[in-house]
Amino acid sequence: MTTTDYAVVFTTCKNKAEALTIAERLVADRDAACVNIIETVVSVYRWQGKIEKAIEALLIIKTRAVFTGRVEGTIRGLSSYDCPEVIVLPIAEGSNEYLAWIGEATGNVSHGRRRNNGESDPGT
Repeated sequence: MTTTDYAVVFTTCKNKAEALTIAERLVADRDAACVNIIETVVSVYRWQGKIEKAIEALLIIKTRAVFTGRVEGTIRGLSSYDCPEVIVLPIAEGSNEYLAWIGEATGNVSHGRRRNNGESDPGT
C-alpha cells in the first residue's frame, strides 16, 4: 500500500524511564499506535560549540500524519532536553493490515486529546 497518511517520528531521551513516560503518554492518549524503545544508543553530536557523546534511548513512534504536531507537543512537554529531537518521516509504503491497525489504535482523526478511559477531551 502506498500512503502518506501515516508517519514515523524519532526522538531521543536521556534514559529509559523518560522514554517510557513519553511512550506511555502517547499510546494512552491515542496519539501513537506503537512506540518502540531502543534502550541504548550512542549519540555523537555538536552542542554549544563542542562535540558531545551521550548514551540515550531512541523512540520510534508510529502515528497518523495528522497527529505529528500532538506527538511533538507531548515530547516537548515531557522531555528533559532543551532541544528535543523530533524527526518526522512519512510512511510511503506499508502493509495494509499494519497501516489499518495504526488507524484503529489512534482512533478517529477528529478526536480531541483522549483521556485514559478513551473518552474524548475536546478541550485540547
